[in-house]
Amino acid sequence: MSTKKDKFSQKDIKYMDLALNLARARDGLTGVNPSVGCVIVKNDKIISIGQTGYDGRPHAETNAINHCNDSLKDSKIYITLEPCNHYGKTPPCTNLIIKKEIKEVFYSIDDIDKKVRGKSFKILKSKGIIVKKGLLKSRISDFYNNYFFNRKFKIPYVTGKIAVSKNNLIYSENKKKITDIHSDKFTHFLRHKNDSLMISSTTLNKDNPKLNCRLVGFEKYSPKRIVLDNNLKIKINSYIFKTANKNNTIIFYNKADKNKILFFKKKGITLIKSNLVKNNYFDLKSILKKLYTMGSRNLLVEGGDILSGSLLKDKIFNQFYFFKSKKNISKSSVYKDFNHFKKLIQNYKNKAKINSKFGKDSITLYKR
Repeated sequence: MSTKKDKFSQKDIKYMDLALNLARARDGLTGVNPSVGCVIVKNDKIISIGQTGYDGRPHAETNAINHCNDSLKDSKIYITLEPCNHYGKTPPCTNLIIKKEIKEVFYSIDDIDKKVRGKSFKILKSKGIIVKKGLLKSRISDFYNNYFFNRKFKIPYVTGKIAVSKNNLIYSENKKKITDIHSDKFTHFLRHKNDSLMISSTTLNKDNPKLNCRLVGFEKYSPKRIVLDNNLKIKINSYIFKTANKNNTIIFYNKADKNKILFFKKKGITLIKSNLVKNNYFDLKSILKKLYTMGSRNLLVEGGDILSGSLLKDKIFNQFYFFKSKKNISKSSVYKDFNHFKKLIQNYKNKAKINSKFGKDSITLYKR
């Protein structure tokens, strides 16, 4: 087994750092599989790179090996996560590494998957391959935090977005837009990096949002829309309803007229009946478990007052982005202030400023 005695050169660090950047670039876009980066080196020259394919396949190692025209004999391979060693929907990556006579394998950390964890080291070593692990362990473990959380708790990793005006309002009937254009683009980036996006029917009917990613070139990576709608009261002239189909929209409801249920199903919307708990709120933990079984691994919540408050109170947010605008907005006959959120936010002790060189809004990331 690899030990602390393993020596890593500056070149090793450089190659693994590149592998990590490759994994980061595809983070959130690899379905139920983790995003992995891979670099193959021979004679101190990079001869191939690979990333996990969109929706999770092919694996990064397979992509890197198959895209290389050079002989891989006596080469080195750097992988962010332990290579798979069992037959699933694809053959084991360890088999391919052995077949191609790769001389040395560096992988940073063990997979959390019990079918894989710790087995690749023995398999590769038994074939005379030099195996080293632990390179950039701290940084790469942090990168896979979401994936480890998914596997351990069988629910999506939940990210929130909360926007507040300079005078501490989160909503005013007269002013829908609180943040500036640069913060809006960051929000679209978050949508690009999450496979699902949740709102309540109240927010949908109030704002008529599109909930898609509108960054140029990334439109096709828009998240699946998840709507919490107790009695199926979303407006049928809303953008979400008009553009709904079986692949992009799920509505959780509790009770509704049979004709309305049929009408929504004919539209192609996936309807899931869900229980209510105290104060007629949805059982959010149960909903998260259901979403996990349906393939959701990273859930973004752009909730209003009630939904965001519930997620903060129950510490369901794994993290949330707090946008503080430089703009004051006037109170209308209907408005919501931020004051009752302040104590709930104190539950999240870890915070870091997000560097924003362009916009005037401040953005802070809070984590549990």
